[in-house]
Amino acid sequence: MRTVPHRSAAVRALAIAALVAVSLLPARAATAAPDAAAACTPAQVVANGGFESGTSPWTQSSTNIITSRAGQTPHGGTAYAWLDGTGATRTDTLSQSVTIPSGCSTATLSFWLHIDTAETTSSIAYDKLTAKIGGTTLATYSNLDKNTGYVKKTLDVSSFAGQTVTLAFTGTEDYSLQTSFVLDDVALDTSGGTTPPADSTRTPASPSYTVSLSSDSAGTVWTGHESATFTNASSTALSEVYLRLWDNYHGTCDAPPITVTNVSGGTAGSLSVACTALQITLPAPLAQGQSATIGFDLGITVPSGADRFGHDGAFSFIGNALPVLAVKDGSGWHLDPYTNNGESFYSLAADFKVTLDHPSGLLVPATGTSVDTPGSSGRTVTTATASKVRDFAWAAGPFSKVSGTSSAGTAINVYSVSNISSSDAQSMLSTAKTAVDAHAGRFGAYPYGELDAVIDNNYWFGGMEYPGFVLDLVSTTALTHEIGHQWWYGIVGDDEYNSPWLDEAFTDYSTDLALGKTGTNCWNSVSWASSAEKITNSMAYWDAHSSRYSTVVYGYGKCALHDLRRLIGDTAMSKLLKDYATSHWYGVSTTAEFKAAAQAATSTDLTSFWSTHRIDG
Repeated sequence: MRTVPHRSAAVRALAIAALVAVSLLPARAATAAPDAAAACTPAQVVANGGFESGTSPWTQSSTNIITSRAGQTPHGGTAYAWLDGTGATRTDTLSQSVTIPSGCSTATLSFWLHIDTAETTSSIAYDKLTAKIGGTTLATYSNLDKNTGYVKKTLDVSSFAGQTVTLAFTGTEDYSLQTSFVLDDVALDTSGGTTPPADSTRTPASPSYTVSLSSDSAGTVWTGHESATFTNASSTALSEVYLRLWDNYHGTCDAPPITVTNVSGGTAGSLSVACTALQITLPAPLAQGQSATIGFDLGITVPSGADRFGHDGAFSFIGNALPVLAVKDGSGWHLDPYTNNGESFYSLAADFKVTLDHPSGLLVPATGTSVDTPGSSGRTVTTATASKVRDFAWAAGPFSKVSGTSSAGTAINVYSVSNISSSDAQSMLSTAKTAVDAHAGRFGAYPYGELDAVIDNNYWFGGMEYPGFVLDLVSTTALTHEIGHQWWYGIVGDDEYNSPWLDEAFTDYSTDLALGKTGTNCWNSVSWASSAEKITNSMAYWDAHSSRYSTVVYGYGKCALHDLRRLIGDTAMSKLLKDYATSHWYGVSTTAEFKAAAQAATSTDLTSFWSTHRIDG
């Protein structure tokens, strides 16, 4: 995904969103087993985070902080927490003690914050909200951070696993001009395990998904059935699997846009990780080499908004909506939280057959190769098949469509919303033809049959990639970038949450090559924000430092690859990337594997190169 300039402003606001510090309770510390390596059961550990069940277990400094009174609105449900907002000297406090389970490798704190103020200054923080645990402040918000709606704040608090912490919000208001700090849907999701499985084999392997869905007249509500067949590749028996319901991030747990019901082939547990992960316990442990199938009824409700999952008027964009199997490897189950700042999507190459029954007035571009057949009166059935893809996405709407074929023979379709001119659509078709052939010539032939590009200048995120399917603005650079992701994420997979540079930096480098840019002197502009900042940091880090994400991962990342090319030579670099793509075709790449491959491609010792460019792993 490539963010656009106005998105960078938004994520700067999110970057302020640090949240908690830690204070161990002596009694808990005294009784903790220091060498315990307990397994982690994914859980959400903040109680009554939506404030819908009264005040317990929150402690509030006055009786009306948790409220449903008029004057503010909730993010979800009917209640919220309203601190300050009086226009007079005041301090409000809201706190809760939470325990982050030991054994959990990931803990993510999130909350939604709305700030409105009567202050008119653009430079002085008169009224403040602090977020603390114990006596340590990790974030301060003020009247300068006012917004027109709620903004989600997130922070990685994984280092506090096994500890009891007191989460506290304190609002202070001076003697005049009100500022209201409104909180809702506070959550602390834990997942992952510190005890690895017996081997590091990625499983469940060779997934195959069969999906049949029917839409309403607008293409915004889809219902039907999905089944997933998979094999346990690990020597450790598989007793459960997890489905990722990624798009539940876009709603609430009370009203999720993705619903899974009537599960067969296993027993559904509780939703976790902000309702984006669903555990399915298998009837019996699945031994290595054995296969199983789970099935379930599926409901998808597309929210309003020109998002990667949303609808812009009559045009729906449906990315990450189909539940897919989470991956278990040497780190345990990967149940990372959704990030709006980048991607969290780590999945293995799979086969999809998706049948979409929809009104004939809607065009439905989709991952894979599609065939349309007549349905019932006034409806069309689009059947899309795709092999060795990591995800499946589609769109629905009265798009305008132009098509063509690249010089190397790839079929290209460009679907445009109503405000895209025909000349812009043709320009994007030309760009797509050139880009797909340029990338294929460097890294290997495009394997997904046709390629669909859905163009809308209202996308806040700039562009987003899915196998054989991209969402983009009218932009030559952005479309070339998203098509580059067909190789770096699509064909050569990676753990996008923990190693985002492996797809974004490689794709931005590939985009430069396709557009004839050499990256000369681009490393000269590098300026690190802190000693902790590295190209190889995870999305947990970047969500807490979101204003730096694009600069470091995209910018510094591609500049490092340009520097590597200059160091080892153009021919060696070209061969390195082509061979690396071939050896990881439909597989998963890691930083350590790329570093080893790069070192094998040159007689120059690269140790200092990795250190200078802050590429760890």
